[in-house]
Amino acid sequence: MIAPLAALALAASACGGGDSESEPSGSESSDSSGSESESADSGETFEAADCANGSTSADTFKVGSILPLTGNLAFLGPPEIAGVGLAVADVNSAGGAAGNDACFLSTDSGDTTDNSVGNGSANQLVDAQVSIAVGAAASGVTENIIGTFTDNEIVQISPANTATSLSGASDYYFRTAPPDTIQGGALGDLLIQDGRQRVAFIVFNDPYGTGLRNVVQQTVEDQGAEVVYGAEGDGDEFPPGQTTFSSEVTAALAAEPDAIVILAFDETASIIPELEAQGWDNANSYFSDGNLADYSDSFDPGVLEGAKGTLPGADAPDEFRDRVSSWYEDVEGSALDDFSYAAESYDAVILAALAATRGEGTDPNTIRENMRAVSGSEEGSEECTTYEECVALLEDGTEIQYRGPSGIGPINEDNDPSSAFIGIYQFDGDNVNQFQGAIEATSDEASQ
Repeated sequence: MIAPLAALALAASACGGGDSESEPSGSESSDSSGSESESADSGETFEAADCANGSTSADTFKVGSILPLTGNLAFLGPPEIAGVGLAVADVNSAGGAAGNDACFLSTDSGDTTDNSVGNGSANQLVDAQVSIAVGAAASGVTENIIGTFTDNEIVQISPANTATSLSGASDYYFRTAPPDTIQGGALGDLLIQDGRQRVAFIVFNDPYGTGLRNVVQQTVEDQGAEVVYGAEGDGDEFPPGQTTFSSEVTAALAAEPDAIVILAFDETASIIPELEAQGWDNANSYFSDGNLADYSDSFDPGVLEGAKGTLPGADAPDEFRDRVSSWYEDVEGSALDDFSYAAESYDAVILAALAATRGEGTDPNTIRENMRAVSGSEEGSEECTTYEECVALLEDGTEIQYRGPSGIGPINEDNDPSSAFIGIYQFDGDNVNQFQGAIEATSDEASQ
């Protein structure tokens, strides 16, 4: 049973949607050179921290990323890359991790339409002997590459995977995004709060899509609503990468729903026009983190006005957003206009650096053994909010609970966040998602 989350308190939060085509940096080189410029927002300057040739996790806190530079989640690449890059910069400015400098090696995860991209990048990070691999963004990509990292005993930390099937999937796999037992409950409760009683799903056949659908379905059915199309076991899912949706939309509308939940990535840009062409009012459509983006340049004004959606994550403070955007502008040449999963990416690196510091080693096994402890799993842990502050406590022999901009609680025995925030958004007349409120819930509450 998925416990209703409606009674939980709303907290202030905000996150913009957007798209950026900038290609993140982070290749191995003979030195740690990088561009440097004055940051207009944060007042700081940042430069790339490329990994030197021959460096390994034995002598460097070597951060690899496997995040979407191409494919149907490429819009998430810039904020995630920026979060990783800023964290590496903060680790270095505080003296490194376990006495070693930090560096950053970026690779492309691609998407599930071409597994060769993610496979090649995973092998590249293994060969580079990284301390951690941050990514992937898509749960389906992670399911394809998790064995590579596990077999080679490299810690993988995803800032965006939410598929329930990944809970406890490997001793070497962690995530700073909450599983869909939390987001699915929030999205299902949102439907019920809005009075929806006949729900249809247009969902792709992907672990993320079907896993989230299953939780939302259970949540709404437990509260008396009916799933009239796209239910678990009905076989209505479409394959990732599909570009035309006439038959799916026709079948969904024939079931006479009062709400349609779209669980997809880039395919959403083709689904929305088809729904509109067949007479559906998209104010009755619902989105999730995989497609909750800025559509102001994609559709005519008003097409999505009133539509709602959910996005895991707390409201990152303005100071953090200024700094992470400044890092991307300094290193990549453009400011961020989307901050999705930037905080979770940042916290993935900081947690790993603190684990290395606590265990006095930047190798993957030392990090793995100390991840839960620095997240607050130890009794009597003292809360700290910056890397520098947390390191000082560790050096004094104090157990810590790092509480970063993502707002997640301690890592549990499944290597998932034990608690997290889910933001609620609504599209305005310009087809831009605007924050309405946030629900904080624990994984225990969501699985009862």
